[in-house]
Amino acid sequence: MQATVPTPTTPSFDRAAERARVQQERRRAALIDVLVTLGTIALALLIGFLVMLIVGKDPVQAYSALLTGPLSRSNRTGRWIEDATTLIILGLSVSIPFRARQFSLGAQGQMFAAAMVAGAIAIYLPMPPLIAVLLPLAAAMLVGFLVGLLPGLMKAYLNANEIVSTLMLNAVVVLLYDFLLTNVFTPPGAQALRSDAIQANSMLGRLTQILDVNLGRANLAIIFVVLLVIGVWLLLNRTPFGYEIRTIGSNEKFARYGGINTKRTIALSFAIGGAIAAVAGVHLVFGVHQRLIPGIAAGLGFEGIVVALLARNNPLLIPVTGLFYSYLRVGGDIMEQEASVGTEIVLVIQAVIILLLTAQVLVNYVKSKNRRITQR
Repeated sequence: MQATVPTPTTPSFDRAAERARVQQERRRAALIDVLVTLGTIALALLIGFLVMLIVGKDPVQAYSALLTGPLSRSNRTGRWIEDATTLIILGLSVSIPFRARQFSLGAQGQMFAAAMVAGAIAIYLPMPPLIAVLLPLAAAMLVGFLVGLLPGLMKAYLNANEIVSTLMLNAVVVLLYDFLLTNVFTPPGAQALRSDAIQANSMLGRLTQILDVNLGRANLAIIFVVLLVIGVWLLLNRTPFGYEIRTIGSNEKFARYGGINTKRTIALSFAIGGAIAAVAGVHLVFGVHQRLIPGIAAGLGFEGIVVALLARNNPLLIPVTGLFYSYLRVGGDIMEQEASVGTEIVLVIQAVIILLLTAQVLVNYVKSKNRRITQR
């Protein structure tokens, strides 16, 4: 009698178990991001405390003003909300190219270009309510998209250095803004260099009028923040385009071999980031200043980069780091007023945060390089 040889069976793929494993890894990675962020903040604050001890200042009084000042009065809380709104939007804008490992510094120019376009429309084109906000917003986002697309195309198709191209484009846009503000937007005979006020229909409602609490210039642009946080998270985690961005960020060669059009994805990551940065410009013109002024967003574009890096480019964590970083900026001003400690100590804390973040980026880069070498 002939014995039957058992045929080998292929192990079945448990889709539910694999999905649970991936979700568990994502939760673990998110927890690590939060712990690293909190550790970075705590270490930076400790170093700032030690610096004040060394220079002979009273660190307890200074840190008391720094850490409680923004909540001590409602108008100071309003300053915090106003500043955090801009920084969170900018952090979201740069997180998109950053996730594709493209170090874009163009948010500053994109914000200025958007502010200029939205302000011009709101000043010179009469519009009914709602349209007076949505039309300039759409035009500003289109301009931000195009300003972001230019260095994106240069990077993708000409292999131009994105740091240089975005910095140079920032200078061009800011100088153009200053020229037009001086020669076109400022009315003849004006005593100050600024445009006329935008039309009332375009102004974003201030929280002071809505809540009957003095919150300064904080306004309804916080709605934009909520929508953008949800939108960017969905874009990066629930769309094919987001998958392409994440794959390029992990391994561009693998993405190319896998059939992803890496050039198109890289260019669009810059452009979509520019469209989001444009919302920050609209917030400044329609909600904060309600007109075009010189230096409408001096340096804020670069502060948004720190917010994104501190959050490890996680759109759900960016609001937390944006609120913290803005709290630090507003608290530094209050500390200077109440504790006779210059805002330089806040700059020290910010610099330490940036150094620690840069060190983490370098560690990750070395790890990825070693991983590629061992896989060969």
